[in-house]
Amino acid sequence: MWIILLLFVFAPLIELYFLIQVGSVIGALPTILLSILTAVIGGYLVRRQGLTVLMRVRSMLDRGETPALELLDGAVLLVCGFALMLPGFVTDAVGFVLLVPPVRHALIRRYVKLVPVQGGVVVQEERTTRRTIEGDWRRED
Repeated sequence: MWIILLLFVFAPLIELYFLIQVGSVIGALPTILLSILTAVIGGYLVRRQGLTVLMRVRSMLDRGETPALELLDGAVLLVCGFALMLPGFVTDAVGFVLLVPPVRHALIRRYVKLVPVQGGVVVQEERTTRRTIEGDWRRED
């Protein structure tokens, strides 16, 4: 709880500090335009990678597999997109770092190791023993 409170208090202050520092070097208008440019480029990149993740999820679902890691990948991309849409250079840096797939996948692997799996075990055998036979029939009485 304290981490979230500190994040909401100190993150905007750090962003404001860096915006002022960059603005004093390159000027106010270029700083604003640079912030908008990073949001546009980041949004485009998140959209492309998000569509790739969506295609992987759909193909895994079509094969009957559980796309757990792909869904986590999509969740990290969602956070990444949120960070890139916020004005500021620190959140943009975090967002662009999370756009790098090896970094994102390492973060997901670390999360999976730290957080225990909750819930029951899904039995996959049930899916393989059931067979559906399609065909036409008619009743002759």
